Amino acid sequence: MFCYANAEIRKSDQNDEILRFVEFWRARTGKLPEELVFDSKLTTYANLDRLNKMGISFITLRRRGPKLLSELEAQPASAWRRVELKNLSRAYRTPKVLDRRIELRDYDGPIRQLAITDLGYEEPTQLVTNQLRRGASGLIETYAKRMLIENSISDGVDFFHMDALSSTVAMKVNCDLQLTLMGLSLYRLLGARIGSGYATAESRQIYRDFVEASAQVTITPDTVEVRFGKRAHNPYLLAAGFADTDVPVPWWQGRRLKLVFG
Repeated sequence: MFCYANAEIRKSDQNDEILRFVEFWRARTGKLPEELVFDSKLTTYANLDRLNKMGISFITLRRRGPKLLSELEAQPASAWRRVELKNLSRAYRTPKVLDRRIELRDYDGPIRQLAITDLGYEEPTQLVTNQLRRGASGLIETYAKRMLIENSISDGVDFFHMDALSSTVAMKVNCDLQLTLMGLSLYRLLGARIGSGYATAESRQIYRDFVEASAQVTITPDTVEVRFGKRAHNPYLLAAGFADTDVPVPWWQGRRLKLVFG
């Protein structure tokens, strides 16, 4: 569910964006969010402390630096352990984890840091969380879902050519973002209805296989008939029930829409 967006974040304001989202959520639901998963650019250690004192569970990245990387390299091999990721379909399912409790400036009390290797990146991924007792694999899988969402949005930006999101015209940025996500959602719905692997296919593939097609449109006083020619992927549309489409078009003088496949 897409429920909040701010396409006008300035660098000077980005550190408090996560707190603004918390207030947005509380204003609409009457309670604080139970768990937040977010990028490190949207917060500070002091704001992590505020989230912790509000009782909100969080998972975020810790920014990598030369000092932090050298500390990890100094750790003995016995300090790392392998975990198995069960709930995600990915090539790297058995990463190595260094799980420690550390102290951070402006954060009251211990915080948990997970350094993760063998995830397909050159440098370790470093998560910090206030969930001190939860299993490491569960934390990694939860954060990985955030990356899946980002990849999905990236697919939409790439396919719909809404890639000028750094525009100085704020209204254009918000409009571009909203149209991109609307278009992406429609393609996701189409892919989910077709099935057969298309639920997770990129928008470009769905467009190439199903949308980029010629058709003969016949308009009568009662119907709008769209007749598609013969195509290799039409059997997927037939199996998904699109041949049975018979829906009213109320804004077009009461006509009904029908799809016909040759």
